[in-house]
Order: sequence, then C-alpha cells, then structure tokens
Amino acid sequence: MFNKIIKRGNRKVSKSDANESALYGISGNRNSALVSTSNVVVNHASRAAPSSSLGNSQQQPGVAATTIIVPPSGTIETLPSFRDVPVSDRQSLFLRKLHICCFQFDFSDTLKSVREKEIKRQTLVELVDFVQSGSGKIIETVQEEMIKMISINVFRCLPPASHENTGAENTDPEEEEPYLEPSWPHLQLVYELLLRYVVSSDTDTKIAKRYIDHSFVLKLLDLFDTEDPREREYVKTILHRIYGKFMVHRPFIRKAINNIFYRFIYETERHSGIGELLEVLGSIINGFALPMKEEHKLFLVRALIPLHKPKPIVVYHQQLAYCITQFVEKDYKLADTVIRGLLKYWPVTNCQKEVLFLGELEDVLEATQSAEFQRCMVPLFRQIARCLNSSHFQVWGWSCPFSVPFLLFLCSLRGGEGEGEGMVGLELGTFGASYFLSG
Repeated sequence: MFNKIIKRGNRKVSKSDANESALYGISGNRNSALVSTSNVVVNHASRAAPSSSLGNSQQQPGVAATTIIVPPSGTIETLPSFRDVPVSDRQSLFLRKLHICCFQFDFSDTLKSVREKEIKRQTLVELVDFVQSGSGKIIETVQEEMIKMISINVFRCLPPASHENTGAENTDPEEEEPYLEPSWPHLQLVYELLLRYVVSSDTDTKIAKRYIDHSFVLKLLDLFDTEDPREREYVKTILHRIYGKFMVHRPFIRKAINNIFYRFIYETERHSGIGELLEVLGSIINGFALPMKEEHKLFLVRALIPLHKPKPIVVYHQQLAYCITQFVEKDYKLADTVIRGLLKYWPVTNCQKEVLFLGELEDVLEATQSAEFQRCMVPLFRQIARCLNSSHFQVWGWSCPFSVPFLLFLCSLRGGEGEGEGMVGLELGTFGASYFLSG
C-alpha cells in the first residue's frame, strides 16, 4: 500500500523543472525518489542514498549526503527592499530574492561565508514579511519558484539518528540528547515562509495544490523523523494547516500517516515524530462527522490501538490516549473495541507502561456507557485483579479506584442456589458497573 501511495504521489518532470534543476546544479534522476521541484532526498544518512552526479568524490558510509549549493565568491549581493522599488517591480524582485535563497551553506564552520549567510537570512526575513503583510498577491509563476526554493532548503538528507551513531538499540528515547540542526537560522525562516504562504488568505488553493501536491506532502511527512524538536513543531503546524486548507489532500494525508504508523509498529519501532503526528490526528479526529466512516474505525483498530505495543510508548502516550478517548467520545459503541484492544496489549513486566495503561483506561471509562461496559467487564476485571495483586506500589495504587466496583462484580459472579439470589448477584454486578462509570 505504501508503494502505491508513493507512485501516486509522484508526477512527471516538466521541462521547466528540468531547466530549474540544471540551474541550481541538482541531478534530475527520477529513479532515486527525488522531489520533482528540488530533487533532494529526505531520508536518514545511514540508509542507502541514491547516487548523485554532483562532485567526483565518493560518499563515505554513514555521512550525510546533503548537497551544499555554495555560490561563487562575490555572486550574492544585497538586493533593495520591497518598499524601495515600485509596486510593478516587486514580483520580479521577489523572484530574484528567491534565487538567492536557493543557495545553501555549510554551517559546520561558523567562520565560513559569514557575509553570504547573513545576506540570505535577511533576504528570507524580507520574503516572510512580504507574504505575511499581504502587500501584493504573488503571481503563479513566482509561487512555483517559491515552492522550489522551499523544497531545496527543507527536503534534505537527515543525519543519522542517535542510536545509529552509537549502535545502542536499547537506549531510552527520553534520555537521548536531541540533535539540533546547525542551519536552523535559515531553516526556521524557510518554514515560516511556507507557513505564511499556506495560511495566507491570498493563497488560492486551486493554484497552490499544483505545487503543494502529494509528492510534496509525502516528503514533508518524512521530515517528522528529524531529531530536532523545533523542526518537528514547525512541520506539525504546517501539515495541520495544509490538511485544513487543502481538502483534496485529506484522504491522502490520513493514508500516508497510516503507513508511517504501520512501519513504526511492525518494523522499526524507531521514529522521532510519532507524538507530533498524533497531535495532528487529535485535531483531525475531533472533526470527524457522525456517523463515523468505516475507514476511520479501521484506522482506530489497525493503527491507533496497536500503537500501544512498541516499547517507546512513554514518549507519545499522552497524545495517543487523547486520540483514543476522542474516538470513544465521538462514538460510545467503540468503547468495547478500545478496552479489549488495551487488554490485548497490556504489558506483563513493564510496570511503568502498566501505570500508563491504567490512567488511559480510566479516561476511556469516563466516556463509556453502561451497556458497552458490561460487554467487556469480565476480561477487564480479570486484569484489574492482577493489577490489585501487583507488588509494584504504583500499579497497585492506580488500581485502587477500581477496587469497589471490582468487589461488587465478584458478588455478581457468585450467584446462589436459593431462589432470587442469582438475580441479586446480577443486580450487584450492574450496580458495580454504574458505580464504576459514575466515579
């Protein structure tokens, strides 16, 4: 399914794209999963990288394959500001400023190209201010060039993850030091420009969707795997805005996020941006119309509930629990499915994870109605009994609020030989359920 989405997301390279690629010195090989507008791979450097026709030196294993497009010495000059030129010349000036911002610099050396870096930074600030102020509507050809410039800057080879550098697979994700992108002074402004363009009331979605297409969205989703939390926050905000503004992309975005979750759950169990993706989904789920589509219910069963399985759940559990609760609040009939799903992935030896499950279970039960609760209360209270018998003080403590309804439930199971005792037991069990749900 993921391969089908990748194929659907790609579009043919136009002649203008090819010419622009040649202008910026970037290879146009379509067989290496490159962006049609910028031809820059978004991936970890430790994974297999496509061959590049840039340069004669061989790529060292495990080294980031980011192409640094450095301008010839003295070619970058400060351009006049927009307010210093006539209104009729501002579109052409905007285009010239975009061409300056297509150049990239090596930030590993802080003393290298200092003047050029500052010129690019100031130029990006002016572009952001121009789009944000709404001084003039950007024409379509300039919009296309702007998306190309943004693609060149943000769609790049991500550095190896921390555990790939150290070789330690069992490290705690919470204890890992986050990698901070050295080029952030430029990168932040490029993201800000994209965000302002997407949210601008002057942006016509019919035109913009030609350039913010499926291929662009896929590569934006790949950037969620960056270790820099500042970048993930920007990507999250931009994706949320794209989802809200470009209705035509909504099914595609949901399926692409699905595939990221599948790969994380069943293959890698390593991804830096699961929490941010779940934050976006929390808003999406909140907007689901009723009755809920079967597609959304399948997403709950096949993607969200299995996200309780991976070991790094502690990193994203808060966002996951919110999404799960949103589903139950939208459709109370899903409570039985959710509770049984939690019981299926209930941890056996991980007490910290077990505490998280108990807290989530409490939130889900607050949105559960009595009829749905009675369908799953037998396996549920069996698990509660195990938790009440736990030697871990936190697991036992979180289980205590369940103890009264649990005792009432036990009474309902005893039945009796005398006439009417079975009915009394059933009523006690029902009362226990009501007590449990009412808090």
